Amino acid sequence: METAIFGGGCFWCMEPVFQALDGVDEVQPGYCGGHVEHPTYEQVCNQDTGHVEVVRVTFDPARVRYRSLLEVFFGTHDPTTPDRQGGDVGPQYASVVFFTGEAQRKEAQAVKDEVQQALGVPVCTRIEPAGPFWPAEALHKDYYRRNPQQGYCQVVIAPKLAKFRKRYAALLRD
Repeated sequence: METAIFGGGCFWCMEPVFQALDGVDEVQPGYCGGHVEHPTYEQVCNQDTGHVEVVRVTFDPARVRYRSLLEVFFGTHDPTTPDRQGGDVGPQYASVVFFTGEAQRKEAQAVKDEVQQALGVPVCTRIEPAGPFWPAEALHKDYYRRNPQQGYCQVVIAPKLAKFRKRYAALLRD
């Protein structure tokens, strides 16, 4: 098993996307990139810890390639808006790939370059070494699955998932 860490807006939106992929064993929402140990959601939302909301994806590289995870990551959020995804605004919503080794760094940079060329506009996604990952509080784990009728889930997450499932059908679990 290998690990990938992605920040692409609210972790509530990213978690169900990666959970749906064949070869993904676990998706853990959390925080990465900051300077405070064991940050809380409130601290991160106050924007003074330097952390980004992320998902840590544990995957089987024999079943899903890291490159495929990167393509899904770039294809399911807007990598051209600094510190913003839709109505979610702030440095905790930055687009970031936190790499765990040189091979991941190179692959992330290559995919970012390809996305930027395809879009024809600058991609602001940062590519940074993974520092400590801090799991989010339990109430954030499986948020969409547990709260599908909640307004944010219906208005933001459900349409995103529908678009994702159509575009990446070949990568989904059976």
